[in-house]
Amino acid sequence: MTALTLSTAAAPGLRADAIVIGVAKSPKGGAGLVVAPGAEAVDKAYDGRLAGVLETLGASGAEGEVTKLPAPAGFKTPLVIAVGLGEEPEKDETYGAEALRRAAGAAARALFGAKKAAFALPLTDAADAGAVAEGALLGAYSFDTYKGAADNGKDAKAKNGKAPLAEVTLLGGKPRDKAYKAAIERATAVSQELNRARDLINTPPNDLNPQSFAALAQAAAKEHGIKVQVLDEKALEKGGYGGILGVGVGSAAAPRLVKLSYTHSKAAKHLAFVGKGITYDSGGISLKPAGHNETMKCDMSGAAAVFAAVVAAARLGLEVNVTGWLALAENMPSGSATRPGDVLRMYSGKTVEVLNTDAEGRLVLADALWAASQDGPDAIVDVATLTGAMVLALGSRTFGIMANDDAFRSTVLEAAEEVGEPAWPMPLPEHLRKGMDSPTADIANMGERMGGGLVAGLFLREFVGEGITWAHLDIAGPAYNEGGPFGYTPKGGTGSAVRTLVRLAELTAAGDLG
Repeated sequence: MTALTLSTAAAPGLRADAIVIGVAKSPKGGAGLVVAPGAEAVDKAYDGRLAGVLETLGASGAEGEVTKLPAPAGFKTPLVIAVGLGEEPEKDETYGAEALRRAAGAAARALFGAKKAAFALPLTDAADAGAVAEGALLGAYSFDTYKGAADNGKDAKAKNGKAPLAEVTLLGGKPRDKAYKAAIERATAVSQELNRARDLINTPPNDLNPQSFAALAQAAAKEHGIKVQVLDEKALEKGGYGGILGVGVGSAAAPRLVKLSYTHSKAAKHLAFVGKGITYDSGGISLKPAGHNETMKCDMSGAAAVFAAVVAAARLGLEVNVTGWLALAENMPSGSATRPGDVLRMYSGKTVEVLNTDAEGRLVLADALWAASQDGPDAIVDVATLTGAMVLALGSRTFGIMANDDAFRSTVLEAAEEVGEPAWPMPLPEHLRKGMDSPTADIANMGERMGGGLVAGLFLREFVGEGITWAHLDIAGPAYNEGGPFGYTPKGGTGSAVRTLVRLAELTAAGDLG
C-alpha cells in the first residue's frame, strides 16, 4: 500500500521523483489556463509563465488530463506533473472534493514506477487533504497477483514492469493538526479496505469461492476485533435457508452465509449491511450466453463492499453497531442444480417459484435480508450487482437506489454524492408487484421484463422485516469497469458502494441518519 505523509516543506527543496500540481480551465468560457493554488513555487520558478508553457504543451485543464514537463532550475525533483481539475471555481469558492480526488488519482496512475511524489494540489482545509489522500491511494491501486511467473516473494515490479507509486507527500498539509491527521487516517483506512474489496472482485473464481471468501472474512474479523459467524451448508439446511441453498446446490463449492458484527460500547444505533456474494454466476440452468459470462467473477461485488465497509467502520472506531451479512454462493449448472419451475422455501417461510435461475442474486439476498431483520436494526442497506436492467437505465458509472422510505433513500443518495459515488434514486412502482404473482408459490423470482431493476427491488422488499427501514443499491453498472481507467478508478473491480456505506455509518454514529 502506498505510504502517505503530510508536509509543510517548501516545494523546491523536497526530494522526490515528481511534484504534482493542479491546473484548471478558466470559468465560463474564459480564455487561458489557470494554475491552481498550491503550485505558486513552481509557477514562480517558471517566472510566472507556467500556464503559458503548459498551454504550449497542449494542456487545457480538463478533468483528469495529465501533462508532464521538466522541473524548473533549483528544484530537487526532476519532473512536474500538471493534472487537470476541470473548470476553475467561482470567486470565494474552492475546488470540490471529488475534483481533487479524481485529479490525485489520475496523477497517481501516471506515476506508476515512481518511488515518491509530492502533491501540491489546492488544500484549503483537512477535508481537502483527505480527498487528495484518498484519490492518490485509490489511484495507485494495482492487482498483479496473477501476472508473470511465481514471484517467490518478489515485488509487483518484477511481475508488472512498474510498481505502484510507493510514497505520497501532501504539501500544504499540517502534520501536527488533529483535523488533518484524522482526515489522513480516515482516508488511509477507507482506501485500504476499498482496495481489499477490489482485490476480492478481481480474484478469479477458481481461487475465490464461498468457502475461501468466508475464510478471508474470518481472518480479517479476528485482526480487527469483529465478531464473525459462518453458516456452512449443514447449518444453512438446518436453519431453512432455502434461497442460498437453492442457488448454491448446483456447485461443488458449497454456499456460506457470513455474519460480521462490529459493536461499539457507546453506540445508540444499529445498521445492517447485506451483500450479494455470487463468486461466479454462470446463470445456472438458465445459462448465460457467451459474451455475458466472462466477467461474472464480479458478481460478489456487493458482498465485497459490505465486508470492506464493516472492517473500515471497525478501524475508524465509529460509535455505531454495524452488522454485515455476506450471502455467498456459486451459481452453476449440474444434475443437482435448481431448475426453472422449482419452488424454494425461503428462510422467512415464504415460497418462491424459480422461473429463471439467472435471477439468483435476489434469492440469496432474500434469505440474508430476513436474517438481518431478526436483529431489529434501525436500517438495512443491501448492495448487489443485481440487474442488467439497471445498467441499461443508468449506464456503467451510476448505481440505483431504491427504498421503502423516501427520506432514507434521500439520505443514502446524499451520502453517495458526498463521497463522490454517482447514484440515482429509483422508484418501486406498486403495479409491477402483480407480475410476480405465481399460481404455485407465494411469489415468483421474475416479473415484467420492462423495469426489471425495479421488479427486483420489489422482490427484495418482500423479505425485509416489518417496520424496518431499508434501501437497496443496485451496483451492476459501476461495480466492474470494463473500459479504461479514469480518475482514481482502475480497470476491473472498482469497490463501488464501499464509501457510501462507510459514510452512512459515520452519519448514523453522529446521529444524522435520516
